[in-house]
Amino acid sequence: MSALSTMLLELGLPTAGVTGAALYAKARHPRAYWVSFGLPLTLGRIRRDYDTVMESCGLTVEPSFWRAMAAQATNRETKPAAPKIRGVQGSSTGLRLRLRLASGQETADVVNATERLRHAWGVHAVHVAEVKPGVVDLRIVGFDVLREVRMPRAAKSAGLLRVPVALRSDGTAHMRDFREIAHGLNLGASQSGKSMYTRNLVYGLAPQPVALVGIDCKGGIEQLPFARRLSALATDQSEALGLLLALLVEMDDRYDLIRAYQGVPGSVAAEDVTADIWGLPENVRPLPIVVLVDEIAELFLVGSKADEQRRNQIVTALIRLAQLARAAGIFLEISGQRFGSDLGKGATMLRSQLTGRTVHRVNDLESAKMGLGDVSEAAMLAATRISPDMPGMAVTGDTSGYWSQIRTPYRSLAEVASRCAEFAYMTPTLFRLAAFRPSSAPAAPAPPTPVHLPSQLTK
Repeated sequence: MSALSTMLLELGLPTAGVTGAALYAKARHPRAYWVSFGLPLTLGRIRRDYDTVMESCGLTVEPSFWRAMAAQATNRETKPAAPKIRGVQGSSTGLRLRLRLASGQETADVVNATERLRHAWGVHAVHVAEVKPGVVDLRIVGFDVLREVRMPRAAKSAGLLRVPVALRSDGTAHMRDFREIAHGLNLGASQSGKSMYTRNLVYGLAPQPVALVGIDCKGGIEQLPFARRLSALATDQSEALGLLLALLVEMDDRYDLIRAYQGVPGSVAAEDVTADIWGLPENVRPLPIVVLVDEIAELFLVGSKADEQRRNQIVTALIRLAQLARAAGIFLEISGQRFGSDLGKGATMLRSQLTGRTVHRVNDLESAKMGLGDVSEAAMLAATRISPDMPGMAVTGDTSGYWSQIRTPYRSLAEVASRCAEFAYMTPTLFRLAAFRPSSAPAAPAPPTPVHLPSQLTK
Protein backbone atom coordinates (compact mmCIF):
# COMPACT_ATOMS: atom_id res chain seq x y z
CA MET A 1 0.00 0.00 0.00
CA SER A 2 1.38 3.37 -1.00
CA ALA A 3 2.07 6.16 1.46
CA LEU A 4 -0.77 8.22 -0.07
CA SER A 5 -3.28 5.41 0.39
CA THR A 6 -2.18 4.92 3.97
CA MET A 7 -2.56 8.62 4.71
CA LEU A 8 -6.04 8.73 3.15
CA LEU A 9 -7.06 5.68 5.15
CA GLU A 10 -5.77 7.19 8.37
CA LEU A 11 -7.66 10.41 7.73
CA GLY A 12 -10.80 8.82 6.29
CA LEU A 13 -11.58 6.37 9.06
CA PRO A 14 -11.68 8.95 11.86
CA THR A 15 -13.64 11.34 9.64
CA ALA A 16 -16.16 8.65 8.78
CA GLY A 17 -16.44 7.73 12.45
CA VAL A 18 -17.09 11.32 13.52
CA THR A 19 -19.60 11.82 10.70
CA GLY A 20 -21.43 8.64 11.59
CA ALA A 21 -21.54 9.57 15.26
CA ALA A 22 -22.84 13.03 14.38
CA LEU A 23 -25.60 11.64 12.15
CA TYR A 24 -26.61 9.10 14.82
CA ALA A 25 -26.67 11.78 17.53
CA LYS A 26 -28.72 14.09 15.32
CA ALA A 27 -31.38 11.41 14.83
CA ARG A 28 -31.42 9.82 18.29
CA HIS A 29 -29.95 12.39 20.69
CA PRO A 30 -30.62 15.86 19.25
CA ARG A 31 -29.51 17.66 22.42
CA ALA A 32 -26.12 16.00 22.38
CA TYR A 33 -25.78 16.73 18.66
CA TRP A 34 -26.70 20.37 19.15
CA VAL A 35 -24.20 20.94 21.95
CA SER A 36 -21.39 19.05 20.18
CA PHE A 37 -21.90 20.06 16.56
CA GLY A 38 -24.97 22.23 15.94
CA LEU A 39 -24.15 25.11 18.27
CA PRO A 40 -20.53 25.63 17.06
CA LEU A 41 -21.59 25.36 13.41
CA THR A 42 -24.46 27.83 13.86
CA LEU A 43 -22.21 30.32 15.67
CA GLY A 44 -19.74 30.01 12.82
CA ARG A 45 -22.42 30.70 10.19
CA ILE A 46 -23.70 33.73 12.09
CA ARG A 47 -20.22 35.14 12.57
CA ARG A 48 -19.30 34.62 8.90
CA ASP A 49 -22.51 35.70 7.17
CA TYR A 50 -24.26 38.00 9.63
CA ASP A 51 -24.14 41.23 7.60
CA THR A 52 -25.02 39.45 4.35
CA VAL A 53 -27.94 37.60 5.92
CA MET A 54 -29.30 40.75 7.55
CA GLU A 55 -29.20 42.58 4.23
CA SER A 56 -30.81 39.75 2.26
CA CYS A 57 -33.56 39.43 4.89
CA GLY A 58 -34.38 43.13 4.68
CA LEU A 59 -33.07 43.94 8.14
CA THR A 60 -30.70 46.74 7.18
CA VAL A 61 -31.21 50.48 6.80
CA GLU A 62 -29.28 53.26 5.15
CA PRO A 63 -26.30 54.36 7.25
CA SER A 64 -26.57 57.57 9.20
CA PHE A 65 -25.20 60.81 7.78
CA TRP A 66 -22.20 60.86 10.13
CA ARG A 67 -21.35 57.24 9.43
CA ALA A 68 -21.49 57.85 5.69
CA MET A 69 -19.26 60.91 6.07
CA ALA A 70 -16.73 58.95 8.14
CA ALA A 71 -16.62 56.17 5.56
CA GLN A 72 -16.12 58.67 2.77
CA ALA A 73 -13.33 60.43 4.66
CA THR A 74 -11.43 57.17 5.15
CA ASN A 75 -12.10 55.92 1.62
CA ARG A 76 -14.05 52.92 2.91
CA GLU A 77 -17.15 51.38 1.42
CA THR A 78 -20.39 52.56 3.01
CA LYS A 79 -22.35 49.52 4.23
CA PRO A 80 -26.02 49.41 5.22
CA ALA A 81 -26.59 49.47 8.99
CA ALA A 82 -27.75 46.16 10.48
CA PRO A 83 -28.91 45.37 14.06
CA LYS A 84 -25.96 45.14 16.43
CA ILE A 85 -25.33 41.96 18.41
CA ARG A 86 -25.17 42.93 22.10
CA GLY A 87 -25.02 39.47 23.64
CA VAL A 88 -24.75 35.78 22.79
CA GLN A 89 -25.88 32.95 25.05
CA GLY A 90 -25.96 29.27 24.11
CA SER A 91 -28.03 26.52 25.73
CA SER A 92 -28.73 22.80 25.33
CA THR A 93 -31.62 23.56 22.98
CA GLY A 94 -30.58 26.65 21.07
CA LEU A 95 -28.99 30.06 21.08
CA ARG A 96 -30.03 33.54 22.13
CA LEU A 97 -28.85 36.66 20.35
CA ARG A 98 -29.62 40.04 21.89
CA LEU A 99 -29.92 42.62 19.13
CA ARG A 100 -29.94 46.40 19.22
CA LEU A 101 -32.15 47.42 16.32
CA ALA A 102 -30.92 49.96 13.82
CA SER A 103 -32.51 53.40 13.74
CA GLY A 104 -35.97 53.23 12.18
CA GLN A 105 -36.51 49.51 12.76
CA GLU A 106 -39.18 47.90 14.94
CA THR A 107 -39.74 44.45 16.43
CA ALA A 108 -42.26 43.55 13.73
CA ASP A 109 -39.52 43.85 11.09
CA VAL A 110 -37.54 41.07 12.78
CA VAL A 111 -40.66 38.96 13.36
CA ASN A 112 -41.49 39.08 9.65
CA ALA A 113 -37.98 37.88 8.78
CA THR A 114 -37.81 34.89 11.17
CA GLU A 115 -38.61 32.30 8.49
CA ARG A 116 -35.86 33.65 6.21
CA LEU A 117 -33.39 33.69 9.11
CA ARG A 118 -34.27 30.09 9.93
CA HIS A 119 -33.37 28.94 6.45
CA ALA A 120 -30.27 31.14 6.20
CA TRP A 121 -28.75 29.71 9.39
CA GLY A 122 -30.06 26.15 8.99
CA VAL A 123 -31.87 25.93 12.36
CA HIS A 124 -35.22 24.51 13.42
CA ALA A 125 -36.93 27.77 14.38
CA VAL A 126 -36.32 31.42 15.20
CA HIS A 127 -38.47 33.31 17.72
CA VAL A 128 -38.41 37.00 18.64
CA ALA A 129 -39.08 38.53 22.06
CA GLU A 130 -38.96 42.24 22.75
CA VAL A 131 -36.81 43.14 25.78
CA LYS A 132 -37.39 46.90 25.64
CA PRO A 133 -37.88 49.46 22.90
CA GLY A 134 -35.11 49.01 20.36
CA VAL A 135 -33.77 45.77 21.91
CA VAL A 136 -34.98 42.26 21.03
CA ASP A 137 -33.94 38.71 21.81
CA LEU A 138 -33.55 36.39 18.85
CA ARG A 139 -34.21 32.92 20.24
CA ILE A 140 -32.79 30.32 17.89
CA VAL A 141 -33.98 26.73 18.41
CA GLY A 142 -31.62 24.07 17.12
CA PHE A 143 -34.05 21.13 16.90
CA ASP A 144 -37.66 20.17 17.58
CA VAL A 145 -37.75 20.47 21.37
CA LEU A 146 -41.40 19.38 21.50
CA ARG A 147 -40.66 15.94 20.05
CA GLU A 148 -39.24 14.82 23.41
CA VAL A 149 -40.21 17.17 26.21
CA ARG A 150 -37.60 17.94 28.85
CA MET A 151 -38.47 20.84 31.10
CA PRO A 152 -35.64 23.33 31.75
CA ARG A 153 -34.22 23.37 35.26
CA ALA A 154 -35.04 27.05 35.66
CA ALA A 155 -38.74 26.13 35.43
CA LYS A 156 -38.61 24.78 39.00
CA SER A 157 -38.19 28.26 40.46
CA ALA A 158 -41.86 29.23 40.27
CA GLY A 159 -43.66 31.59 42.62
CA LEU A 160 -47.03 31.48 44.32
CA LEU A 161 -49.75 30.47 41.85
CA ARG A 162 -47.14 30.35 39.07
CA VAL A 163 -46.60 26.82 37.80
CA PRO A 164 -44.54 25.42 34.88
CA VAL A 165 -46.96 23.13 33.05
CA ALA A 166 -45.43 22.70 29.59
CA LEU A 167 -42.53 23.41 27.27
CA ARG A 168 -42.80 26.10 24.61
CA SER A 169 -41.60 25.63 21.05
CA ASP A 170 -38.78 28.12 21.74
CA GLY A 171 -37.36 25.88 24.50
CA THR A 172 -38.60 27.97 27.45
CA ALA A 173 -41.07 26.84 30.10
CA HIS A 174 -44.72 27.77 29.74
CA MET A 175 -45.98 29.10 33.06
CA ARG A 176 -49.59 29.04 34.18
CA ASP A 177 -49.69 32.22 36.25
CA PHE A 178 -53.03 32.70 38.01
CA ARG A 179 -52.00 36.11 39.37
CA GLU A 180 -51.55 37.36 35.80
CA ILE A 181 -54.40 35.45 34.07
CA ALA A 182 -56.99 34.51 36.66
CA HIS A 183 -59.23 32.11 34.72
CA GLY A 184 -58.37 29.66 31.95
CA LEU A 185 -60.05 27.35 29.44
CA ASN A 186 -58.48 24.03 28.40
CA LEU A 187 -60.03 22.39 25.31
CA GLY A 188 -59.21 19.24 23.38
CA ALA A 189 -60.50 15.95 22.01
CA SER A 190 -60.21 12.64 23.84
CA GLN A 191 -56.59 11.46 24.25
CA SER A 192 -55.30 14.90 23.24
CA GLY A 193 -53.58 15.74 26.54
CA LYS A 194 -56.13 17.76 28.50
CA SER A 195 -55.81 15.51 31.55
CA MET A 196 -52.00 15.65 31.35
CA TYR A 197 -52.17 19.45 31.44
CA THR A 198 -54.30 19.26 34.61
CA ARG A 199 -51.94 16.72 36.18
CA ASN A 200 -48.97 19.03 35.65
CA LEU A 201 -50.99 21.88 37.11
CA VAL A 202 -51.88 19.87 40.25
CA TYR A 203 -48.29 18.60 40.50
CA GLY A 204 -46.98 22.17 40.59
CA LEU A 205 -49.64 23.56 42.92
CA ALA A 206 -49.52 20.71 45.47
CA PRO A 207 -46.54 22.08 47.48
CA GLN A 208 -47.86 25.65 47.45
CA PRO A 209 -50.03 27.27 50.15
CA VAL A 210 -53.11 27.02 47.95
CA ALA A 211 -56.52 25.39 48.39
CA LEU A 212 -57.42 23.05 45.52
CA VAL A 213 -61.07 22.40 44.71
CA GLY A 214 -62.20 19.80 42.17
CA ILE A 215 -65.39 19.37 40.14
CA ASP A 216 -65.36 16.07 38.26
CA CYS A 217 -68.78 14.89 37.11
CA LYS A 218 -67.36 11.62 35.74
CA GLY A 219 -67.78 10.17 39.19
CA GLY A 220 -64.42 11.56 40.27
CA ILE A 221 -62.30 9.16 38.24
CA GLU A 222 -59.97 11.94 37.11
CA GLN A 223 -59.62 13.91 40.36
CA LEU A 224 -60.31 11.40 43.14
CA PRO A 225 -56.64 10.25 43.09
CA PHE A 226 -55.78 13.83 44.17
CA ALA A 227 -58.23 13.70 47.09
CA ARG A 228 -55.61 13.98 49.83
CA ARG A 229 -54.66 17.42 48.50
CA LEU A 230 -58.20 18.63 47.69
CA SER A 231 -60.08 20.81 50.12
CA ALA A 232 -63.35 19.98 48.33
CA LEU A 233 -64.53 17.68 45.55
CA ALA A 234 -67.84 17.36 43.69
CA THR A 235 -68.49 14.25 41.58
CA ASP A 236 -71.98 14.92 40.17
CA GLN A 237 -74.18 17.86 39.21
CA SER A 238 -75.96 18.08 42.56
CA GLU A 239 -72.69 18.21 44.49
CA ALA A 240 -71.28 20.65 41.94
CA LEU A 241 -74.15 23.06 42.51
CA GLY A 242 -73.74 22.91 46.28
CA LEU A 243 -69.99 23.42 46.00
CA LEU A 244 -70.33 26.38 43.64
CA LEU A 245 -72.88 28.04 45.93
CA ALA A 246 -70.52 27.48 48.88
CA LEU A 247 -67.73 29.14 46.87
CA LEU A 248 -69.97 32.15 46.30
CA VAL A 249 -70.53 32.44 50.04
CA GLU A 250 -66.76 32.13 50.59
CA MET A 251 -66.26 34.89 48.03
CA ASP A 252 -68.73 37.16 49.83
CA ASP A 253 -66.96 36.50 53.16
CA ARG A 254 -63.66 37.56 51.62
CA TYR A 255 -65.16 40.73 50.22
CA ASP A 256 -66.51 41.52 53.69
CA LEU A 257 -62.96 41.14 55.02
CA ILE A 258 -61.55 43.43 52.32
CA ARG A 259 -64.21 46.05 53.01
CA ALA A 260 -63.43 45.91 56.72
CA TYR A 261 -59.82 46.85 55.99
CA GLN A 262 -60.61 49.67 53.59
CA GLY A 263 -63.84 51.20 54.76
CA VAL A 264 -63.02 52.61 58.22
CA PRO A 265 -61.51 56.12 57.99
CA GLY A 266 -58.29 56.52 59.93
CA SER A 267 -57.88 52.84 60.76
CA VAL A 268 -55.79 51.98 57.70
CA ALA A 269 -52.97 53.99 56.16
CA ALA A 270 -53.83 55.33 52.72
CA GLU A 271 -51.08 53.27 51.07
CA ASP A 272 -52.48 50.08 52.64
CA VAL A 273 -56.00 50.42 51.27
CA THR A 274 -56.66 47.47 48.95
CA ALA A 275 -59.33 46.14 46.62
CA ASP A 276 -58.22 42.49 46.68
CA ILE A 277 -56.85 39.93 49.13
CA TRP A 278 -53.23 40.57 48.14
CA GLY A 279 -53.21 43.92 49.89
CA LEU A 280 -54.35 42.43 53.21
CA PRO A 281 -51.85 41.76 56.03
CA GLU A 282 -50.37 38.27 55.81
CA ASN A 283 -51.84 37.18 59.15
CA VAL A 284 -55.34 37.97 57.85
CA ARG A 285 -55.06 37.16 54.16
CA PRO A 286 -57.08 34.03 53.20
CA LEU A 287 -55.46 31.34 51.09
CA PRO A 288 -56.09 31.47 47.34
CA ILE A 289 -58.41 28.83 45.89
CA VAL A 290 -57.96 27.15 42.51
CA VAL A 291 -61.10 25.46 41.16
CA LEU A 292 -60.46 22.67 38.64
CA VAL A 293 -63.48 21.73 36.49
CA ASP A 294 -62.79 18.51 34.58
CA GLU A 295 -65.58 18.38 31.96
CA ILE A 296 -67.57 21.58 31.62
CA ALA A 297 -70.21 20.06 29.32
CA GLU A 298 -71.44 17.81 32.12
CA LEU A 299 -72.47 20.89 34.10
CA PHE A 300 -74.52 22.23 31.18
CA LEU A 301 -76.33 19.09 30.08
CA VAL A 302 -79.82 18.28 31.33
CA GLY A 303 -81.68 14.99 31.14
CA SER A 304 -85.16 16.30 31.84
CA LYS A 305 -87.13 19.48 32.35
CA ALA A 306 -86.68 19.14 36.10
CA ASP A 307 -82.89 19.39 35.72
CA GLU A 308 -83.06 22.69 33.88
CA GLN A 309 -83.37 24.82 37.01
CA ARG A 310 -80.30 23.17 38.54
CA ARG A 311 -78.35 23.71 35.34
CA ASN A 312 -79.27 27.40 35.28
CA GLN A 313 -78.11 27.79 38.89
CA ILE A 314 -74.79 26.08 38.09
CA VAL A 315 -74.15 28.28 35.07
CA THR A 316 -75.09 31.45 36.96
CA ALA A 317 -72.73 30.52 39.81
CA LEU A 318 -69.86 29.85 37.37
CA ILE A 319 -70.41 33.17 35.60
CA ARG A 320 -70.46 35.06 38.90
CA LEU A 321 -67.21 33.40 39.99
CA ALA A 322 -65.58 34.15 36.64
CA GLN A 323 -66.63 37.81 36.82
CA LEU A 324 -66.05 38.58 40.48
CA ALA A 325 -63.83 36.02 42.21
CA ARG A 326 -60.37 37.15 41.08
CA ALA A 327 -60.10 39.87 43.70
CA ALA A 328 -61.20 37.34 46.35
CA GLY A 329 -58.36 34.99 45.35
CA ILE A 330 -60.58 32.36 43.70
CA PHE A 331 -59.45 31.15 40.27
CA LEU A 332 -61.04 28.88 37.66
CA GLU A 333 -59.38 26.33 35.36
CA ILE A 334 -62.07 24.79 33.15
CA SER A 335 -61.55 21.81 30.82
CA GLY A 336 -63.75 20.34 28.11
CA GLN A 337 -63.93 18.82 24.65
CA ARG A 338 -66.17 21.55 23.26
CA PHE A 339 -67.31 24.84 24.69
CA GLY A 340 -69.67 26.99 22.67
CA SER A 341 -73.19 28.30 22.38
CA ASP A 342 -74.43 24.80 21.53
CA LEU A 343 -74.04 23.91 25.22
CA GLY A 344 -76.87 26.27 26.03
CA LYS A 345 -77.67 29.60 27.63
CA GLY A 346 -74.74 31.22 29.41
CA ALA A 347 -71.95 29.23 27.74
CA THR A 348 -70.71 32.07 25.54
CA MET A 349 -70.86 34.55 28.40
CA LEU A 350 -68.83 32.25 30.64
CA ARG A 351 -66.26 31.57 27.93
CA SER A 352 -65.70 35.29 27.41
CA GLN A 353 -64.54 35.58 31.04
CA LEU A 354 -61.88 32.86 30.63
CA THR A 355 -58.90 34.87 29.39
CA GLY A 356 -56.30 32.11 29.22
CA ARG A 357 -56.88 29.67 26.34
CA THR A 358 -55.20 26.31 25.76
CA VAL A 359 -56.40 24.17 22.84
CA HIS A 360 -55.08 20.65 22.30
CA ARG A 361 -55.82 18.51 19.25
CA VAL A 362 -59.43 19.01 18.17
CA ASN A 363 -61.64 17.14 15.72
CA ASP A 364 -62.94 20.11 13.78
CA LEU A 365 -62.28 23.74 13.02
CA GLU A 366 -65.30 24.90 15.03
CA SER A 367 -63.83 23.49 18.25
CA ALA A 368 -60.59 25.37 17.64
CA LYS A 369 -62.58 28.51 16.89
CA MET A 370 -64.34 28.24 20.26
CA GLY A 371 -61.05 28.51 22.09
CA LEU A 372 -58.82 30.57 19.83
CA GLY A 373 -61.12 32.39 17.42
CA ASP A 374 -60.84 35.61 19.43
CA VAL A 375 -57.09 35.15 19.99
CA SER A 376 -55.60 34.68 16.52
CA GLU A 377 -56.66 33.07 13.26
CA ALA A 378 -53.15 31.64 12.87
CA ALA A 379 -53.38 30.07 16.33
CA MET A 380 -56.75 28.57 15.44
CA LEU A 381 -55.35 26.96 12.30
CA ALA A 382 -52.29 25.68 14.18
CA ALA A 383 -54.58 23.84 16.63
CA THR A 384 -56.23 21.93 13.76
CA ARG A 385 -52.85 20.68 12.51
CA ILE A 386 -51.73 18.92 15.69
CA SER A 387 -50.91 15.29 14.92
CA PRO A 388 -52.62 12.49 16.90
CA ASP A 389 -49.19 10.97 17.61
CA MET A 390 -48.18 14.08 19.59
CA PRO A 391 -50.37 13.91 22.74
CA GLY A 392 -49.94 16.89 25.01
CA MET A 393 -49.25 19.25 22.10
CA ALA A 394 -51.38 22.38 22.29
CA VAL A 395 -51.68 26.00 21.23
CA THR A 396 -51.95 28.49 24.08
CA GLY A 397 -52.77 32.17 24.02
CA ASP A 398 -54.86 34.92 25.54
CA THR A 399 -57.11 37.68 24.32
CA SER A 400 -54.10 39.96 23.76
CA GLY A 401 -53.44 37.99 20.56
CA TYR A 402 -50.15 36.46 21.72
CA TRP A 403 -49.94 32.68 21.23
CA SER A 404 -47.40 29.86 21.08
CA GLN A 405 -47.15 26.10 20.71
CA ILE A 406 -46.54 24.05 23.85
CA ARG A 407 -46.35 20.41 24.91
CA THR A 408 -46.84 19.04 28.41
CA PRO A 409 -44.39 16.49 29.84
CA TYR A 410 -45.81 13.07 30.68
CA ARG A 411 -46.77 12.47 34.30
CA SER A 412 -48.51 9.31 35.39
CA LEU A 413 -51.60 9.48 37.54
CA ALA A 414 -49.76 7.56 40.26
CA GLU A 415 -46.94 10.11 40.27
CA VAL A 416 -49.31 13.04 40.75
CA ALA A 417 -51.34 11.14 43.37
CA SER A 418 -48.12 10.41 45.27
CA ARG A 419 -47.22 14.11 45.09
CA CYS A 420 -50.62 15.01 46.54
CA ALA A 421 -50.18 12.49 49.35
CA GLU A 422 -46.71 13.87 50.09
CA PHE A 423 -48.10 17.38 50.58
CA ALA A 424 -51.44 16.37 52.12
CA TYR A 425 -50.46 18.20 55.30
CA MET A 426 -50.74 21.46 53.32
CA THR A 427 -54.41 20.88 52.50
CA PRO A 428 -56.31 23.72 54.21
CA THR A 429 -59.67 23.26 55.86
CA LEU A 430 -62.11 25.88 54.60
CA PHE A 431 -65.16 26.24 56.83
CA ARG A 432 -67.55 27.02 53.97
CA LEU A 433 -66.36 24.00 51.95
CA ALA A 434 -65.94 21.49 54.78
CA ALA A 435 -69.05 19.51 53.74
CA PHE A 436 -67.42 18.73 50.39
CA ARG A 437 -64.09 17.44 51.74
CA PRO A 438 -63.35 14.11 49.95
CA SER A 439 -64.07 11.11 52.16
CA SER A 440 -60.75 9.52 51.20
CA ALA A 441 -58.87 12.56 52.47
CA PRO A 442 -57.11 12.37 55.86
CA ALA A 443 -58.86 13.61 58.94
CA ALA A 444 -59.11 17.35 58.90
CA PRO A 445 -56.76 19.10 61.31
CA ALA A 446 -58.09 21.37 64.00
CA PRO A 447 -59.40 24.62 62.53
CA PRO A 448 -56.91 27.47 62.66
CA THR A 449 -57.19 30.06 65.38
CA PRO A 450 -59.52 32.78 64.12
CA VAL A 451 -57.85 36.05 63.31
CA HIS A 452 -59.39 39.02 65.10
CA LEU A 453 -59.56 42.34 63.34
CA PRO A 454 -57.99 45.36 65.01
CA SER A 455 -60.24 46.98 67.55
CA GLN A 456 -60.63 50.08 65.36
CA LEU A 457 -62.25 47.95 62.67
CA THR A 458 -64.84 46.40 64.95
CA LYS A 459 -66.21 49.66 66.30
